[in-house]
Amino acid sequence: MDPALQKNSIHIDGSYGEGGGQILRTSLALSCVLGRPVEIINIRRTRRKPGLQPQHLTAVKAAATISRARVEGAALSSTALRFSPGATRGGDYFFDVSETKGSAGSSSLVLQTVLLPLCFAEGPSTVTVTGGTHVPLSPTFHYLERVFLPTLSRIGVIADIGIEQWGWYPRGGGKIAAKIGAKSVLKPVEIPARGKLVRVTGVSAVANLPNDIAVRQRNQALHALSERGIDAAVDVVSAPSPGKGTLFFLLAEFENIAAGFDALGAIGKRAEEVADEACHALFQYMDADGALDPHLADQFIPYAAFCDGTSEFTTTRITGHLLTNIWVVKQFMVMDTTVEGKEGGPGKITVRGHGARDRGKESP
Repeated sequence: MDPALQKNSIHIDGSYGEGGGQILRTSLALSCVLGRPVEIINIRRTRRKPGLQPQHLTAVKAAATISRARVEGAALSSTALRFSPGATRGGDYFFDVSETKGSAGSSSLVLQTVLLPLCFAEGPSTVTVTGGTHVPLSPTFHYLERVFLPTLSRIGVIADIGIEQWGWYPRGGGKIAAKIGAKSVLKPVEIPARGKLVRVTGVSAVANLPNDIAVRQRNQALHALSERGIDAAVDVVSAPSPGKGTLFFLLAEFENIAAGFDALGAIGKRAEEVADEACHALFQYMDADGALDPHLADQFIPYAAFCDGTSEFTTTRITGHLLTNIWVVKQFMVMDTTVEGKEGGPGKITVRGHGARDRGKESP
């Protein structure tokens, strides 16, 4: 790395806190937005397969492509990376998680890496990603479409997403496409409580498996929901895909926020278990205090940092992911944040953002 760039570089320990791929993705996104070089070490050091896996490597290449970055260490299993971005530009982009190695890695997480920087680009973008669209340990397409992006639209992010083909573990091969507006001006939001339940809807889907599996998932969920006095409408879907898989997704819409809960099928996992898993997650959320579901809370933090003013929200559970994401953002920029509550329990988060006007300002 050029000595001048190295002096201005942010240094991130990828083993901090939760220690997963989220540190990498958030660091890349902030590096592109702020135009600050970043050096990341100990990437996913404690994971069963440490370092960059196909999904993470695709995220690095995607961030490098939109920002014309210079990159060192972008290789499978690499635990250290140097990333020096140029100006982020809007455009038409295509990224394939399986390009380097056959993989069902998450297309959603690749998209999340480039979404924030492209919101501030000079021109609009279309981003197409192929890979896993409904895979473990990552937001499903339905979560992005029905929970994450609608929440971001409230603060001024202009983006929508569609799906052409579903991708499951282990084959992948799904395809999603997003349209992202440019030159966003983000406004703060206050979500102190979720309010009353308005409606619950769901999707019970199968791909290249008997439709009866989707029907059983739906029926099991409707029974479980009815025992809690909840009426729901669940669509049964036969999904286009090169592979086999099942999904059960529930969307709970409240007066002030929407929350999403899903479960995926697996070999030996009964359809009823899939439905029960998603329902249990919904019931846990409803039985706790707070507005944002735990996944939405941590994903929202980098956006709140760029809002022009103070955002406040509650969450049903403060997670290690949330605390780690706050730490990463603070390595890049001034962000006054208050977390009320303990990890594992409900809490309130206050983020005093500085808006797009302070992009490029060095952290203290």
